[in-house]
Amino acid sequence: MLDIYRVAFIGHREIYQFRQVEEELEKTIYDLLSKKEYVEFYVGRNGDFDIMVASAVKRVQKSFGNHNSSLILVLPYKMKDLEFYEEFYDEVILPLAPTTHFKSAITKRNEWLVENSELLIAYVLTESGGAYQCVKKAQQHSREILYLCRDS
Repeated sequence: MLDIYRVAFIGHREIYQFRQVEEELEKTIYDLLSKKEYVEFYVGRNGDFDIMVASAVKRVQKSFGNHNSSLILVLPYKMKDLEFYEEFYDEVILPLAPTTHFKSAITKRNEWLVENSELLIAYVLTESGGAYQCVKKAQQHSREILYLCRDS
């Protein structure tokens, strides 16, 4: 049976250390693909960080190979142009009930990410906002958290 390791990403919509974030992401993704039998990368599509993660996974898969990983888009609600996303990502998941109110959908999707992953990779520099709340939820669930762009 295949040993699947699930990794979720959470971060601020805007990136302030673009080059550093990109380098740390690529190194981390490469390390995971080198050490794990199969990795599912869960990512959203709600800002610069999510877009950077998807691009980094694709770049590493291109050089490493995609035989032991998949890039999965986890949406909080149905979006326009879903066909485009289905072409770019290996899979698209809509884990929430269609009746979930749109104002709470991103928070609930982030909770789903935490509950369904072993590792949370976080670009969180401030102690406020949705990304920070997601990290707190991961801590409550005793998930492993890897912080990007932190010296400590």
